[in-house]
Amino acid sequence: MAQSKSAKLRQQLVQSHQPQRIARRLSQGPGNSYLRDFIYGAIDGLITTFAIVAGVAGAGLSVSVVVVLGLANLLADGFSMGASNFLGVRADNQRIEKTRRQEHLEVELYPEGEREEIRQIFAAKGFSGAQLEDIVATITDDKKLWVDTMLQDEHGFSLQQASPLKAGLATLSAFVLLGALPLLPFLLGLVGVDLAHPYRFSLVLTFVGFALVGAAKGRQVGSSAWISALETLAIGGAAAGLAYWVGALISGL
Repeated sequence: MAQSKSAKLRQQLVQSHQPQRIARRLSQGPGNSYLRDFIYGAIDGLITTFAIVAGVAGAGLSVSVVVVLGLANLLADGFSMGASNFLGVRADNQRIEKTRRQEHLEVELYPEGEREEIRQIFAAKGFSGAQLEDIVATITDDKKLWVDTMLQDEHGFSLQQASPLKAGLATLSAFVLLGALPLLPFLLGLVGVDLAHPYRFSLVLTFVGFALVGAAKGRQVGSSAWISALETLAIGGAAAGLAYWVGALISGL
């Protein structure tokens, strides 16, 4: 069974590593993943919305108050999260471009020093002698490659910049979609579907949301969906428990 799986994987690798396919893949460049941005928004949306539900439950306020505060949180806090992520990613990109301009300037003003940096970078990777000098000559013969190498190896930057707009939208959409789960039992009450214990249903849906986000993350990163779901559930559940405790504390005031 293991050999069959290995043979199938090898066949897939042979097909995907044909020269034409490699050239096409490399010409397209690496893609960006917005999984982190989605998880960031989803977890925050679930926690903050459930915190409102738990707080209102603890204070003994009406269902309409839950809905109003919950929807206000989804719109205002969701937009705030998306905008913050947009600005954060944009700032990262601007920092990379600033460093790129600085490296271009340094190459123009003092190429000998920048050439020595390239030499030491690749010497640290194990190259030496004529081979090292060939690498240095090849890289420093192309200013774009030269600066790109400095950005990656000296400053630790990625050359593939994320889209601030896509990152912000991923966070906003995840916040609203997952953050709406704790509100569903109360929204159903407004359209005539009365649940005996809406707060309990809200708690269950919140934990389901944590598990779904964790399972999705596990599948995306190639780890166990069950383990990832339990991990996210444990972390999110701790935050939800804190939110409920705060709500109970409010009730006692």
